[in-house]
Amino acid sequence: MAVKIKTKNGTIEVSNDVIATVVGSAATDNYGVVGMASKNQIRDNINEILKRENYARGVVIKQEDNGVAIDVYIVVGYGTKISEISKNVQSKVKYNLESMLGISANSVNVFVQGVKALSD
Repeated sequence: MAVKIKTKNGTIEVSNDVIATVVGSAATDNYGVVGMASKNQIRDNINEILKRENYARGVVIKQEDNGVAIDVYIVVGYGTKISEISKNVQSKVKYNLESMLGISANSVNVFVQGVKALSD
């Protein structure tokens, strides 16, 4: 499935993989985020941090009438304030979606799937 944007010159289609890459990059750019996690760790048999090419496994995109709802699954660093990191992820994801793709995010839900020790 893809997000369709209608313009006066035609239609622009943005695939969910592109949206997931933008969301994953925005989420992992925040201090305290160690990486992306799989939304279905048991089914995917993945209990590790996802690499850039697998960000789609850690992002769920739900189409809505006037935008999208995004679920982001992350792993945070031990000793960081999880609520603050989550707020930063929400705002950066929303900003990047609007500035890069022209898609408005109605909601950005952050799910912390794990905590990992930060290396010095």
